[in-house]
Amino acid sequence: MAVRLFEGKDHAAAYLQYRVAPLELISRIMSYMEKKTTNRFNLAVDVGCGSGQGTVLLAPYFTNIVGTDISPAQLEMAKAQSNPPNVSYRECPAEELSFASGEVDLLSAMTAAHWFNHQKFLLEADRVLRPGGCLALLSYTMDFELEYGDISDKLNDICKEFYAALLPFRDPHIGTNSVKIYSDMFESCSYPDKEWVECLRVKRTMPLNRYIGMVETFSSYQKLLQKDPTEAKRLSNDIRNKLLSAMNTSSNPEVTVVVKYFYWLARKP
Repeated sequence: MAVRLFEGKDHAAAYLQYRVAPLELISRIMSYMEKKTTNRFNLAVDVGCGSGQGTVLLAPYFTNIVGTDISPAQLEMAKAQSNPPNVSYRECPAEELSFASGEVDLLSAMTAAHWFNHQKFLLEADRVLRPGGCLALLSYTMDFELEYGDISDKLNDICKEFYAALLPFRDPHIGTNSVKIYSDMFESCSYPDKEWVECLRVKRTMPLNRYIGMVETFSSYQKLLQKDPTEAKRLSNDIRNKLLSAMNTSSNPEVTVVVKYFYWLARKP
């Protein structure tokens, strides 16, 4: 990987607790793969798997699924979960996968590929994929939206304050918008059978505190936390209190969080 992040145990635990598992995206990936074959697939490799929320979603469709990551802390969290028997994990870089050439049916990266060395990763993906195998890269924009009664717009104005405060702490490797990274990778992929989806809105209902926890797992928030823990916690608490005030409650209300995914799929000739 080009950038090493998410390696502290506390961050790995928060990642497992708060990140959204992209079930809807798995359905899209499998529909794409099954257009050309209905056979059961043998091997899926989920690169940059983190704590494995997305990896385990592949279990019903493949004989074996292997999640890979360079973070021992993330892999420790993944292995500690109640994993299906056909799911396992390995520590290795995205650009140097420990699989034979032409061995992999699906190579996925869920909210991770922006951290890779993009050209080296695409070459490695081409090496390990079998002819007809699929590459699936997905991520989401960091401007989550909230839906709550008739005050959603007011809440989202407050959320924008949160994101704006974190923007200066985004890693320069991904810049202000990671969508361009993925679109550039899509354009550089030579496979003729490929598709790009700009936005798929995925909704999850959760307590407000979980939404705050999700934002706190962002690399930008973690960078602020390392630089100034007091300011990071002040920011989180200030945003939480503003949202609670707008909702006229002091409890931990349920809100609908809208995550805006983008993704691309490509089939090796």
